[in-house]
Amino acid sequence: MSRHEKLLDRLRDPQRDASWDFTELCQLLQRLGFEMRVAGSHHFFRKAGMREAINLQPRDRKAKNY
Repeated sequence: MSRHEKLLDRLRDPQRDASWDFTELCQLLQRLGFEMRVAGSHHFFRKAGMREAINLQPRDRKAKNY
């Protein structure tokens, strides 16, 4: 299993929300074709064909879980 596939498996597991490295998650979303826009501490990810945006914030070096 490639590193990319392992990250996707982690992304699908809701129990692991709090363990994501913020930079790693941002890079994964960009590799999946999302465009990133930053406004303050909020990082918004949009992709053509998707109505909803993904909103992420860092907390220390981890992605803030919601």
